[in-house]
Amino acid sequence: MQVLEQVLAANQTFTKNLSDQFVHYFSEPSKMPKRQLAIFTCMDTRLVDFLEPAMGIKRGEAKVIKNAGNSVTGPFEATIRSLIVGIFELGVKEVFVIGHLDCGVSHTTSQGLTEKMLARGISPDAIKMIEKELEDWLDHFHHPINNVKEVVDKIRKNPLIPKDVPIHGLMFNPHTGELEVVVNGY
Repeated sequence: MQVLEQVLAANQTFTKNLSDQFVHYFSEPSKMPKRQLAIFTCMDTRLVDFLEPAMGIKRGEAKVIKNAGNSVTGPFEATIRSLIVGIFELGVKEVFVIGHLDCGVSHTTSQGLTEKMLARGISPDAIKMIEKELEDWLDHFHHPINNVKEVVDKIRKNPLIPKDVPIHGLMFNPHTGELEVVVNGY
């Protein structure tokens, strides 16, 4: 069975036995985060079904934004756009930037990733188009704690993010679930 077939089979089982926790979670379903917060974190698989419960966050309580290494690479890239929508359209009042220990991106380099891309048939011309951005992103991310501080600073200084929105920085231990404050946004 291929992965898509596995996912669809699991979905059929899930929907046939849908728990009340999903069906009746809201008295009236809403896209607005009940706790008025956004979490920006890494896409690491170890955080799935672990980070939010470790924070006491349930379904419908927060907007969660993820990318590789929880990095912000520009003033209007996808993360910033998502935060803008969250703040101005969905009622987000605080932002949590959460890095984690043992982040895979901290061990990745632009050269190593480029070699893997070339080996899989990606055109050298296509790589040349993104070479500078790839270097800026991967070759400067080696310390997840420093990355959290830098991302908090980039978001805080972004002229599109209101100054009254606290931007917190935390580190998550993907083995124990422990959170450590790196930047207190208050």
